[in-house]
Amino acid sequence: MDYNIKEVSDRLRATREALDFTPEYMAQRTQVSLEDYIALENGERDLSLSFMNNCAEALGIELIALLTGQSPKLSTYSVIRKGEGLRIERRERFEYYHLAYTFKNKCLEPMLVTAPYLEEQQNAPIKMSSHEGQEFDYIISGKMKFIINGREEILGPGDALYLDSKNPHGMIAVGGEDCTFIAILVS
Repeated sequence: MDYNIKEVSDRLRATREALDFTPEYMAQRTQVSLEDYIALENGERDLSLSFMNNCAEALGIELIALLTGQSPKLSTYSVIRKGEGLRIERRERFEYYHLAYTFKNKCLEPMLVTAPYLEEQQNAPIKMSSHEGQEFDYIISGKMKFIINGREEILGPGDALYLDSKNPHGMIAVGGEDCTFIAILVS
C-alpha cells in the first residue's frame, strides 16, 4: 500500500478544518513556522515523517489515518509479512515501510528504512531536523553517518542509536552503498 503526498496534504487540511483548528495552532503544535506549515499543508514541501507524526498527534488521529485515510483496526497483534509494510514515499529519496500500520493505538511507529547512498551528499551539509519524542535506529546493512547536536557518529550493521529527537539530527548513507535500518519513533 502506498500513499500520495498531495493526498496526505489534502487530508491534513480537511481534518484540520473539520476540527476547526487554525493553521497557526497547527504550526505551533508541529514546531514549524506558519509559512512552513502552510507550504507543507499545501504539498509544496517534503512532508517529513516527524512532521506528519506531530500533525497526527495534534489532530488526535493515528499517523496511518493521516497517511491513508483509513484507521488501523487490530488491537491484539499485527503481522506484517516481508515486503508488505505500508510504503511511505518521500521526496528526500529515503524509502520507508511502516511495520505496524494495521495496529491501532500504537505507542511507537516502527519503520524499515533504506537511505540511498548519494555521492553529492558526501561533502555537503547534512539536512537537520528536530521533533518531539525519541528515536531508535538499528543498522541492518550499509553504513550511516549521523549528526546529532553537532556530534558525528558512523554506524554499521548491528550498531544502534537512541536519541532525544528534540536535538537537531540528520543522517546520510556513507561507505559507497545504501543503508538499511529499523527506525522506531516514540512520541
